[in-house]
Amino acid sequence: MKPTDLPFARNAFEVPTGRGPIRVTWLGTAGFAIEHAATVVLIDPYLTRASLPSLIASPLRSDHAAIARHAPRADAIVAGHTHFDHVLDVPSIARATGAKVYGSRSCATLCLGSGVPSAQVVDVEGSMRGEPLQAEVGPFALRFIPSVHSAFMLGRVPFPGDISDCDQVPMRSHHYRCGAVFGVELRVAGKTLYHLGSADLLDVRAPRGVDLLLMCVAGWTTTPRFTDRVMRAFTPRAILLSHWDNFLSPMSAGAKILPAMQLPRLVEGLTRVDPSVRLGALPLLGSIEL
Repeated sequence: MKPTDLPFARNAFEVPTGRGPIRVTWLGTAGFAIEHAATVVLIDPYLTRASLPSLIASPLRSDHAAIARHAPRADAIVAGHTHFDHVLDVPSIARATGAKVYGSRSCATLCLGSGVPSAQVVDVEGSMRGEPLQAEVGPFALRFIPSVHSAFMLGRVPFPGDISDCDQVPMRSHHYRCGAVFGVELRVAGKTLYHLGSADLLDVRAPRGVDLLLMCVAGWTTTPRFTDRVMRAFTPRAILLSHWDNFLSPMSAGAKILPAMQLPRLVEGLTRVDPSVRLGALPLLGSIEL
């Protein structure tokens, strides 16, 4: 199975008459651009796609040409956690666009240490007072839900802990500690979307009745009862799969599936719980409208 063999990768949702579309574009890895009424929210935008030799040999630097080409506009940027393949490009995009960044204490430390003005940085972790933080960005209502990262490296979360010192920016890949993990609920134009940026969740925190679940695939095979839990927690009408691609290959090569993601088994598990759920995936930089 190729991810783009799934049906709604080729067929846009029906857009109600009388309003503009909500456009969802996959940026690769767990990254999305969501646009409605001229407002753009980016989630986990990682466009640099550093090669394996560069990960090993040197500190990571953003590809500014790729950022200018693929993320020229943003009103808000959400970082679900602070591994490099989710957050490396966030400071550069924020500086280039003036977008406000929402993320953990680790994300705030990274952005401030990378020259993003403090007025553009929201520490979601520090702002919570026992309830999920809410924010408005144009027509979008955002709600940040505490979550967890999948433990797929010998039963452990890779690079745990916080980013606490950015004196050495740019940093090597292993210095991008996970930090606190958040999912984000987006309500816009009568629809509810949810970004699950790692293949695990806190079931009791998940919002039910999601119209479109943007679901990370990486690590799902080591998360106990993942398919049952995610379907019963979110009761999604549709799921767009992400983070199944080899993010060490360049944007120009397109998305290359990693066999370890076991997509046929994942699809079987999800549809066993709810045969009516719509499942899809997109080509790199592909979009759907709803």
